Amino acid sequence: MIALITLAGGVWVLNLPFPPLRWAVAKSAPLLLVPSFISMDQNYRQAIVNVEQADQLINQATAPADFELGKTKAKAAQKNLDALPVWFVGYYPSQYCSLFHCGWNFTIDEFRAARAEVARMEATLFQEDNARTQIEQAGQAIAEAQQAYRQATDQPRQSKAIEQWQAAIDTMQEIPSKTLAGRMAQGKLQAYERDFQQVVGFTKDNTRTGSLITVAKQFAAEATKSTRNPPHSLAELAEIQKLWETAIDRIDKITVSDPDYVQAQTQLVSYQKSLGAVKVRSKAEEESMQAFEKAQQLTNQLLAETTNNPQGTDRGRVAIQLKQIIDELARVKPGTTQYSDAQKLMKSAQNRLK
Repeated sequence: MIALITLAGGVWVLNLPFPPLRWAVAKSAPLLLVPSFISMDQNYRQAIVNVEQADQLINQATAPADFELGKTKAKAAQKNLDALPVWFVGYYPSQYCSLFHCGWNFTIDEFRAARAEVARMEATLFQEDNARTQIEQAGQAIAEAQQAYRQATDQPRQSKAIEQWQAAIDTMQEIPSKTLAGRMAQGKLQAYERDFQQVVGFTKDNTRTGSLITVAKQFAAEATKSTRNPPHSLAELAEIQKLWETAIDRIDKITVSDPDYVQAQTQLVSYQKSLGAVKVRSKAEEESMQAFEKAQQLTNQLLAETTNNPQGTDRGRVAIQLKQIIDELARVKPGTTQYSDAQKLMKSAQNRLK
């Protein structure tokens, strides 16, 4: 029993991964290295299989699941290659292979090529992991920006949400198209860009419409302010009319396809009504001015006649002239610049007529 244990321990020692010892034993008593040869033969065969499978799954992947399985195979291949000692590369145990029909002929170049291939696949997996992470983060950022835009209550918040949305799309565009994740993300990217363009276009139109409405309101406010403290002269009413016409012109630039069209039309009705009122006042002012001027002319004529020939004045003719003056003054409408003076002159004419 002790001899058996001693023999097993000796074989174990001789199979330790120590190159000088291995070479010495391989030259003098290669059969003692049978445990090592068995392990190396298995790792060699498994390394070849795992490298090929990993290459197929990683470099010709068609779905993310291929990368997960390929990663497992690549790790297994690396583990197999690590189990092959350096001294084993290029060595062919003829006695062992004659007994167990091994078939390895692993040259140093093949060993290095296998390691390099595994390293490349690990780099590919790293790129794919990064690409998937970037896509997930960009997709989440886009969703958050869309929600922020929908919940925005003012233009600054909308602008900030749009900036975040654009930044997330830019991040997704930077994902390498050579990766599977990058290629699969192209469909999502196109949809994101389409939605973004629709929103940005709407925002631009909305900004344009909002600007037109704001400007129109400014002109309308100035017109309303100018109409306070009547009466107003024809010149003042003309300026007020221009203000309302400018406000209406701005609203008229808002088309049916523009946002806030209904709101603009509501304002347009109000502005047109106000403009109409100013036009009515302008007409009343003009007619009142003409009537007051005519009444003044008649009054001056009457004064001239009665002053130059007070004894020969025909009372009937004077009454007729007074009646004409009163009629003209009656045409002067309330709210005009001549109304107050017209009322005083009318009262004087009525007193003389009595």
